[in-house]
Order: sequence, then structure tokens, then C-alpha cells
Amino acid sequence: MTSVDVETFGPSGSPSIDTPRHRALGSDSRATILRLVRDATGGLTGADVAAATGQHLSTTRAHLEQLVEAGLLVKARASGGRPGRPAWRYRATGTDPAPAPYRVLAAALLDHLPTKRGDVRVAAGLVGRDWGRKLAAGVPAAAEPVETAITVLDGLGFGPRAAGPAEVHLHTCPFLDLVGQNPDAMCGLHAGVVRGVLESRGIKSEDTVLEPFGAPHACVVRLPGPARS
Repeated sequence: MTSVDVETFGPSGSPSIDTPRHRALGSDSRATILRLVRDATGGLTGADVAAATGQHLSTTRAHLEQLVEAGLLVKARASGGRPGRPAWRYRATGTDPAPAPYRVLAAALLDHLPTKRGDVRVAAGLVGRDWGRKLAAGVPAAAEPVETAITVLDGLGFGPRAAGPAEVHLHTCPFLDLVGQNPDAMCGLHAGVVRGVLESRGIKSEDTVLEPFGAPHACVVRLPGPARS
């Protein structure tokens, strides 16, 4: 859903700008929460924010979601490698998001994913796999699998950096606003892209994991065993 700026008029008849961002920051509580999240390099959960502000958790979550809707925060689930479904973790968006070369495709995907049945993340991952195979076809065949993945991710605008033989850090996200709308779908799509790239190079990709906020200032792609050699 695209936010629309609306011009309103105050009691004196002078125009004022009414935008989701201005409304989100029209509350002292939300302004305080935004400062807390911006100061936390690894992001914060709703429980973290509630503990820091003394607010009820449900009130805190409502404030956080309004900041997400305004494009000031982005949320994703960060498990830290632990099993189960983790809590949402919130991080401040950049003031100048990176360019998004494939925004139209990604936005169209969100409109066509299942909403009432099936797993959105799995469905997005399947689309990402096909996309990753196609993108890998444009990388020289002699390139190593991890090198190919980094090349593809760099072309998409993720600012990837190798952090070891089996780990890649993504320092930017060209789809931040779309992640805010549907983080499970977008993170599933991006993980699928990496899996598709690896599969195009003959590497089994089932163990590939994309960990949102897995490192300070970066999301983390953890690659499967065969990619470590």
C-alpha cells in the first residue's frame, strides 16, 4: 500500500502537510521509541522497548507498527539461529534508501502471494529460486558459487560482503519499504534468490539461511556446508 501525502488546513486557513511520517512523529511516545531503536545497533523487540519505556507491551507494539507504516522502522524476525518462531525485531530505516533495480517485480509478487492458505515465505522462496537461477546465468560459469551469489546480490543493490567462507553480510536493502509491508515474503524471496544461485552451480541449498538483523548493521546469509570449501 502506498502512502499518500495530504494537504490539510489549520484553523487559520494556512496549509499544513499531513503525512504518515508527520503523524507518526506527532506523539512524544513514538518519538522516544524511534530514538531508542535508532540508538540500538542490533534493533529492538517490542519487549525491549516496553522494558525501556515502562509502557504496556500492547501499547508499545501499536506505536512500533505505526512507525513501520510511516516508513521510519522496518521489522523482521531474527532467531539468532535458534529454533521456533522468534519475536519481531525492529530497526530504523536509512534516511536515504538504496536504489531498487527490481522494485516493480517485487511489488507485483506481494500482490500475488497467497493470503489465506499456504506459507507465504515458502511461496516467495520458490519464486526467488527461479529468479536466482536466471540471474546466475548472467555470471561467468567459472565463478565460484559464493562469488556468484555475491555478484548477484551486489547487482540487486544489497551491498554484500563476505564475512567468511560460509557467511555473507548484506549491508543495504533496496526493498526496505516492501520489507515493512510483508517481511516474511520479502525475506523469503531474498533467501530463495541465494538458493537458486547456488543450485545453478550444483550446490544443494536447503541449509541456506537468511538471518534478518543477524549482525549489527547487516542481515546475514549463512551458506550450506558444500559452499565452505
